[in-house]
Amino acid sequence: MNTHTTESTNATNATNATNATDTTGRRPALVRAAKDAPVPRTARRGLTRRRLGPGPPIPYGRAIGPVLLLAVWSAGSATGLIDPRNLSAPWTVVTTAGDLIADGRLQSNVWTSAVRALSGLAYGVAAGLVLALIAGLSRLGEGLIDGPVQIKRSIPSLALIPLLILWFGIGESMKVITIALGALVPIYIHTHNALRTIDSRYVELAETLGLSRPRFLLHIVLPGALPGFLLGMRFAVTASWLALAVVEQVNATSGIGYMMGLARTYGQTDIIIVGLVVYGLLGLLSDGLVRLVERKALSWRRTLAD
Repeated sequence: MNTHTTESTNATNATNATNATDTTGRRPALVRAAKDAPVPRTARRGLTRRRLGPGPPIPYGRAIGPVLLLAVWSAGSATGLIDPRNLSAPWTVVTTAGDLIADGRLQSNVWTSAVRALSGLAYGVAAGLVLALIAGLSRLGEGLIDGPVQIKRSIPSLALIPLLILWFGIGESMKVITIALGALVPIYIHTHNALRTIDSRYVELAETLGLSRPRFLLHIVLPGALPGFLLGMRFAVTASWLALAVVEQVNATSGIGYMMGLARTYGQTDIIIVGLVVYGLLGLLSDGLVRLVERKALSWRRTLAD
């Protein structure tokens, strides 16, 4: 009975202490004490990391650079510092783009270029991923594959165009294969590196649990290689558009590069700038899509940018 009474008294005192106010009657005393308490060491580390990090995200921060570039371009064109024969003014480029859209030429050429780039990208990603898995999971596979891929890495894909023309002609096959070779290398390099850097403790854990080979690949290998694959995907997308810009100069009858080649022949700088802007926009859009997939797929990671 006495024990019960003592516990009730202690609970009542704790409640009263929580509700007690300071001499000014403005806030609970325990709240003031909690506010004045020293910050724990872990919290201090978090504050330090935030203070030393890149800072909070800036809304539409990625648009600052392009907008500044456009402002400099517009100011130079308006003041006459930029010769329109060398670089057309932004408003001239916009007018030309509107005319090309009205004629249907821009949409048709963009569609042709997009099909070429995506076809080459798909073949390159598939081949690079398969080669990376073989080389990353087998010593024999690495011995057979890694050397030739590293040799290809040191040879620009554009330097292979004369040989590819001899092998495949000057048709669509040569163009798609050139784009695929440009996309293959970054996919292989980054995926293979991600596979080789998987923590060996995960492999030991899988062996301890008796995981089968398919389950090991599904639960250990694929999640471990995903960050490297997505990073390689960003480089592969950029490489695809770079290769496309070159192969469309080789006996092409349609596409953005073909349109720019005709404009070069007739000295139409504004059409060339339209083509460059379209290439840039397509590259930014595709890279943004990969970044979005990366953000969703790797949402469990905590990085400096978070």
